[in-house]
Amino acid sequence: MNGVTIVKLGGSYALADVLPGWLAAIEAGAGKTVLVCGGGPFADAVRAAQPLMGFDNRAADAMALLAMEQYAIGIASLGRVFTVADSRAAIETALRAGQVPVWAPRRMVGEAGDIAASWDVTSDSLAAWLSGVLGARRLLLIKRLDTPAGQVTAEGLAQSGIVDAAFPGFLAKSSVPGFLLGPREQGFLARALRGGTGIGRPIGLVAATAPIHHTG
Repeated sequence: MNGVTIVKLGGSYALADVLPGWLAAIEAGAGKTVLVCGGGPFADAVRAAQPLMGFDNRAADAMALLAMEQYAIGIASLGRVFTVADSRAAIETALRAGQVPVWAPRRMVGEAGDIAASWDVTSDSLAAWLSGVLGARRLLLIKRLDTPAGQVTAEGLAQSGIVDAAFPGFLAKSSVPGFLLGPREQGFLARALRGGTGIGRPIGLVAATAPIHHTG
């Protein structure tokens, strides 16, 4: 699947009024795009409940994967060509049918057996991992932030809390080019996915010096 683009849609967009615009743009890449959703408010509920209930990180990890699947199911219902896919075979079938598979991660992550059950490994790292497993052409991370003018790096994003702590290692291991997108790229995404053209800021792997600012 060398020509496939993995699009990771941040969980912060789950309740945003701009969500339909992003989904319409992603649908333009049907047949050559795989969508990975964050945990959104579903994962936030797990984070909030853990210190109150006291369940361990293994339980939290299982619940967070379920949160990603809840978000995926919800997103899949909002588009014309989205379909939930929980295996490589299901992803390939959806792509051949001209659809956008929305990844449900529990099955593949469970079968991998070597991904740590930790809040250091969240949907961003899992998107990078999936990119490597599928041999994707590129990984696009859609975030609600203004990208800095200087170099964007995986380590810098992790240090700023934009991605999880494990993301730099997962991205490096995947050998798949990563790109950071913010709100300003929404209007260009459909064309980039449809035509395979470039978009976003390349994500390097060394420490960044430029500050990164959230937009909400």
